[in-house]
Amino acid sequence: MKNTILRYGIKSAITICILALIGWIFGKNLDYSIQEIIGYAGMIVSLAFVFFGIKYYRDQENSGKVSFGKALWIGTLISFMAALAFGILDSIYVTYINPDFMNDYYTYYVEQLRSSLTDEEFQIKLKELNAQKELFSNVFMSFFIMFATVMSIGLIISLLSALALQRK
Repeated sequence: MKNTILRYGIKSAITICILALIGWIFGKNLDYSIQEIIGYAGMIVSLAFVFFGIKYYRDQENSGKVSFGKALWIGTLISFMAALAFGILDSIYVTYINPDFMNDYYTYYVEQLRSSLTDEEFQIKLKELNAQKELFSNVFMSFFIMFATVMSIGLIISLLSALALQRK
């Protein structure tokens, strides 16, 4: 089981990093909302290794059987490896590769709010945003948010894969 988790976890981690780098390189002139869609699509594609890892374990290592709990555990650990890799990569990106990203994204988000809210609603939301700005500019918070995002999607995929692949 350990070899399956390592093999598929590393594949998932490498895939999420490659897709993120490709998105950052080729998508830098795209709107942030399009970049987000590309980012989430990359996360889902890389987390497909959860399904394949559970299936491999069930079919090749465990005589065609896997309990729901064991399948969920395998999927969760594969997801953890991808989430850890992406959190580290994102921290490197916002610290060294594109240190202006947080300010650029903040400016973009403020403009989106300004165009979609009344002046009164905008001022309230802007105060909230300014209170959170420093927190989200912290590299450790950036790591945690990206890690938690990938881990959340990974848990959902792990749950669905465990349901689909369990056999007693």
